[in-house]
Amino acid sequence: MPKISLPFKGRGCLRAGCLTVIIAPILIVTVLFFVLYASHKAPDRFVLVLPLSGTLNEINSENSSFPFMPLSGDLSLQEALFVLNHSATDKHVGEVLLDIGNVQASPAKIAELRSAVEKVRKSGKRVTAFLHDSTDDNDYLLASACSSIVMERGGYLQLDGLKAESLFYTTPLEKLGVQVQAAQWKTYKSGIEPYVRTGASKEYFEQINALLDDFYNDYLNSVAQQRKLSRTSFETIINNEALLSANRAKALGLVDSIASSWELQRSLTKKLTGEELSSENDGYRSAADYRTDMVWPQKSTTDDAIAIVTISGTIVRSATDMVDGTDIATVERSLNAALENTKVKAIVLRIDSPGGDALASADILQILNAAAAKKPLVVSMSGVAASGGYMAALAGKTIIAHPLTITGSVGVYALKPNISALTDKIGLKRDVVTRGRYADANTPFKPLEGEAYNKFIAATGEIYSDFIGKVATSRKMSVTAVDAVAGGRVWTGSHALKAGLVDRMGGLFDAILLAQQRAGIDKAEKPAILLYPVQKSWFETLLASNSTSVSERIVLILKQQLMHNIMPKQQLSSMQSFYEMLITSGELHILAVMSSEVVVQ
Repeated sequence: MPKISLPFKGRGCLRAGCLTVIIAPILIVTVLFFVLYASHKAPDRFVLVLPLSGTLNEINSENSSFPFMPLSGDLSLQEALFVLNHSATDKHVGEVLLDIGNVQASPAKIAELRSAVEKVRKSGKRVTAFLHDSTDDNDYLLASACSSIVMERGGYLQLDGLKAESLFYTTPLEKLGVQVQAAQWKTYKSGIEPYVRTGASKEYFEQINALLDDFYNDYLNSVAQQRKLSRTSFETIINNEALLSANRAKALGLVDSIASSWELQRSLTKKLTGEELSSENDGYRSAADYRTDMVWPQKSTTDDAIAIVTISGTIVRSATDMVDGTDIATVERSLNAALENTKVKAIVLRIDSPGGDALASADILQILNAAAAKKPLVVSMSGVAASGGYMAALAGKTIIAHPLTITGSVGVYALKPNISALTDKIGLKRDVVTRGRYADANTPFKPLEGEAYNKFIAATGEIYSDFIGKVATSRKMSVTAVDAVAGGRVWTGSHALKAGLVDRMGGLFDAILLAQQRAGIDKAEKPAILLYPVQKSWFETLLASNSTSVSERIVLILKQQLMHNIMPKQQLSSMQSFYEMLITSGELHILAVMSSEVVVQ
């Protein structure tokens, strides 16, 4: 009698019995988690604690963590903004504590958080900043917006100013036998420089110095104003002191007090409750727990809604399991959900992206234009909305940027590796049989030459011409005028306004108010806010309908969370996927992406 094979045998554990073995323990632990969670009710008044560190991603991953595991990663920028906005009018929040350590976010993100802190302070609530043992300029700039700054006992301040750094790989790669051919449109598109030069161009220095001037002036002026120092005296501290102990920082008026984390918690708890800190009397409430309790992301007074669709990270054609970024399908899925929901009256497109794949960026713009024809669409730029990220913004009738947003970079470049010298070194030989004149042109084993090289340059130029044509149409400028401010040139938001690339200055809540106005929603009402892409619950992620088995999906979720926790996000990670693709595939890649080296420390 022949054996009858199960349809999914060998493809993972999908049978009912196996599913029970896998899911039952998870459900049991989940129930226990919620029982324990319910036993810890929030006090009537508490100190709201926001931990702020790392890159402050615009949004967190679509996939949430398991309910019995700690929330993966730090607060996203949007989470922090909505939590602070809600706390300003929440009578249960007696005080807000920013627990700051190693913030590596862009200047615009820090500035938008500072504005949110100022709104809380204007509501009559105190906001205290707690600086951990090693604090740098970004941390201190954010802390300076608070009512008071407490520095950790034994800690130090490293206030040494700002810098932008580039590494050049041309010589090391040549020593390995690897060369990179590049097409650049145009001279300010500096993403090619690490691969074809041994030092930065004058165009790079021109734009990076302009960025640093804007960021540094904002830093000095903001701290001087908030801490009641003169700009000159604060700059003198940066240039002459640089590294300060807690006592020295207090003596110079940079911080208000010194305490350990426990001492601060004890002090704030007694101040708020009138009783000593104990296991039964803990005045702290974490932002993660607070978010769970509140109507997220804000309580509405009308059925009308505003959808916030976010493009965050590198723009790619299709998603991969372990790469942060936005792909075409994610944007299309988010927009379709917003358009099909009859309660959604307008869309805010929130962008925090340096760009990415040129063709993917163009496809996303086409999808956005179609959506903008059906519902009002307002663009809000976050930390960076450059190159392909700026292209996506062209769908908005109004583009709102922060004065410190990094934007522009209207240009493209193409990279192609050539490993012929490497193959000669190691003695690797090959024979090729082709049909067609250019069948073997796009190979890493030889450089592009003659007509093939000319086509390489021309193809990139056509994409650039198409890009500036899109800008001219959207911004109602001539192509010549666009070209004068394009060529890959990077601008801060305030200079982009003067160049005609954006319409006004503001943050996320300014964009929401404008979208509300465009939708005809009474300004006295608070519309519901719907966030896209929608974060999937752990159970939805677990049972996602695709070819991956349940057991494999559990392993993937755990792997993603562990990788997120043990591997800090590096500043070059926005470009990492393209660099890896370039080296591993060896093929030509045309990119509309801002050089990651303009990220300022």
